[in-house]
Amino acid sequence: MIRNSFNDGWTVGASTGFFNMNPGELKSVTLPHDAAITLERNAHSVTGHKKGFFTDGTYEYVKKFFVPTEFTGKRVTFEFEGVYMNAMVFINGDFAGQHPYGYSNFYIKADRFLKYGEENEIKVVARSYDDSRWYTGTGIYRNTKIMVANPVHIAVDGVKITTPDISSERAIVTVATVVENEGMNPQSTQVITEIVDAEGNIVASNIVPLTSFVNESATLHQRLYIKQPKLWNVDNPYLYSCRSKVMEGNNVLDEETNSFGIRSLSLDAEDGLRINEEVVKLRGACIHHDNGVIGTATIERAEERRVDILKEAGFNAIRSAHHPMSKAMLKACDRLGMLVMDEAFDIWTQNKSNYDYSLNFPTWWEHDIQAMVDKDFNHPSVIMYSIGNEIPETGSANGASWGRKLAEKIRSLDSNRYVINSINGMVSVMSQLQKLTQDSMTGDINTLMANIGETMKNIQSMEIVTNSTAESFAVVDIAGYNYADNRYLTDKELFPNRVICGSETFPKNIANNWKLVKENGHVIGDFTWTGWDYLGEVGIGKIEYEETSNGEGMFGTFPWIAAYCGDIDFIGNRRPASYYREIVFGLRKQPYIAVQRPAYYGKKPISTPWSWSDSISSWSWEGYEGYPVKVEVYSDADEVELLVNGKVVGKAGTGEDHVFKAEFDTVYIPGEIVAVAYTNGNETGRYSLISAASHVNLQVEVDRVKIEADDNDLAFVKISLVDEKGILKPLADRKVSVKVEGAGILQGLGSGNPKTEENYFDSTHTTFDGQVLAVVRPTAMGTINVTVEAEGCIAQTVQIEAGNKIPIH
Repeated sequence: MIRNSFNDGWTVGASTGFFNMNPGELKSVTLPHDAAITLERNAHSVTGHKKGFFTDGTYEYVKKFFVPTEFTGKRVTFEFEGVYMNAMVFINGDFAGQHPYGYSNFYIKADRFLKYGEENEIKVVARSYDDSRWYTGTGIYRNTKIMVANPVHIAVDGVKITTPDISSERAIVTVATVVENEGMNPQSTQVITEIVDAEGNIVASNIVPLTSFVNESATLHQRLYIKQPKLWNVDNPYLYSCRSKVMEGNNVLDEETNSFGIRSLSLDAEDGLRINEEVVKLRGACIHHDNGVIGTATIERAEERRVDILKEAGFNAIRSAHHPMSKAMLKACDRLGMLVMDEAFDIWTQNKSNYDYSLNFPTWWEHDIQAMVDKDFNHPSVIMYSIGNEIPETGSANGASWGRKLAEKIRSLDSNRYVINSINGMVSVMSQLQKLTQDSMTGDINTLMANIGETMKNIQSMEIVTNSTAESFAVVDIAGYNYADNRYLTDKELFPNRVICGSETFPKNIANNWKLVKENGHVIGDFTWTGWDYLGEVGIGKIEYEETSNGEGMFGTFPWIAAYCGDIDFIGNRRPASYYREIVFGLRKQPYIAVQRPAYYGKKPISTPWSWSDSISSWSWEGYEGYPVKVEVYSDADEVELLVNGKVVGKAGTGEDHVFKAEFDTVYIPGEIVAVAYTNGNETGRYSLISAASHVNLQVEVDRVKIEADDNDLAFVKISLVDEKGILKPLADRKVSVKVEGAGILQGLGSGNPKTEENYFDSTHTTFDGQVLAVVRPTAMGTINVTVEAEGCIAQTVQIEAGNKIPIH
């Protein structure tokens, strides 16, 4: 089957309806594309804080394409990896298919609609409205492909690879291949399967005869043996390739290649999760699907970059919240060594927004479960499927029945992985506890914001939650606990066979949570909310102060744009919480310094359970010389000592009983601040910050100066305001302008500022804490020149070369 990108040559415009003959303004675009991110936000948008005050709409994507006469008698199929939402597909004006869910891939068989030897037209209508609790984007935001096959061919998603028997001497690889005959005659064929290692050597092969009958799908199973297999794990993500061919004599009817890894999974309530017989604790990050300043456009390099940065920060697992993960990110997780909890739904039959997926779930859930499992099956990174997130029905018998249907459907398609349900006990019994929750959520909004986490935990510890969720937990392999770490120990006694995963947890609780994970075999991991900051659910991690608060409540008001609760900020920088978590995980011995913003010293902070402190790692506070300041030091040592310009400020304990953190009050004096860690009286590490000098320079750093001239590659250009030694100046913020010339375009420009009226599609943007990110997309082979200017700074130009495909070693 020939698979080619179908991403270029599209136009997009607002849908005008059947009776409006004026199509309005059309814009030429290359997919993946997010139509919503290119609009100005509106403080009065229907979805408001949920989607970051972006506006929803209906858009028509249109592409003209030529179909050669050689395609006559072939099977032509279009793949859409993701269209948000309620996609309607028309080919040459005729309805060709629909797909309501915005997160699952789907296929459109095009043969009957095509005109051969002529130009054809495909149109995709995408609609978004009040259908989600976070920013979704709108449009064809993931890849598209055109697939052309002979009448006898391998079915789409028709190769399923498992490794049921593994030892150090050999591994059995079972390959199930589905061959379809959509032609007029039966054909005698041979199916050839080859296993190729990462070095290009054929390590196993098998040939099977197959008679392919008309209008039938035939599934054949081949068992292949690999000697001395190299196993896939997070530390050594070794991948093999499976090459499949359907032959008629010497004629190749179809062929395709799938990558896979050899690894085993086991699970029990004593040892927890084991991969290749070794216990693995999940250091997990929940993530949403947007890619920051480029919106939800799922360009492969953006997905790979996120996985790379999350792994560098110490995570070994991702929960795709609350949507099936993109193919691009799955591929990156396989290659880089990141475990995946892929999540199907945020909604079943009870709606959370007025027009969400609950309207389609009763009739479409099986299609979307099938699509998720088919997508994931050959990816060794995927270890579990989540059937839902905080589903209200999970507190009832009928809800448990739905959970059983979902779990059994997955097991019927893939018996090699585990099923989890991410349940919030408070949500599960909300209808039963409505009066109690109303009573507990009255009073001063600032008090509510501070106490909602404890309120949630208190409710989750109640017996009514224990009893109401028992059946829903019983239908899955792993009990996903959202914000219920206070139940880990008690439920070990109540449900001795239950395996628990902290599927969503407060970032502030990581020290206690990780202690529980390490000390209890039945608790297999912790997934923080969130690993990466995201658009929508604005301000749930914000810090305000009583003197400046306007009583916004849990969410921010316009112009808040992001949640501001990620370990990694909106543009890919690690925030202080990330380094704290790395220390708690035991992956970092060096201490870390974070300084609370001196402008708010002594003022009472108002935070939410998803907030971290209002701090950054800097000792450059121009204008605050002589002002008091609070310094945080993170360390797993017995104690840390803090020095400013060589003078001791104090010593404090930071060990496990002190939750890995010490705080010091001092005065800001420019120079050097140093934290020294001691265990058993011996120095184990030190960390220092140096004040920046007065002059401001532009520092422009490109993640890769050589990229592919491909619609799925990008270059990320980090722009920083620094002194002559490269020390960041967080208080020097100013507008930065970016001009891209040559073989590329500016795909997006923005900062990590969670509260801004600026957009991400202009060529100017104000830095936040001294930084801004430009994303450059290639349009052809050649040189891309990126010129950056800012007031009071010398302009800087960097070059990026867009060329042929770069081999991955």
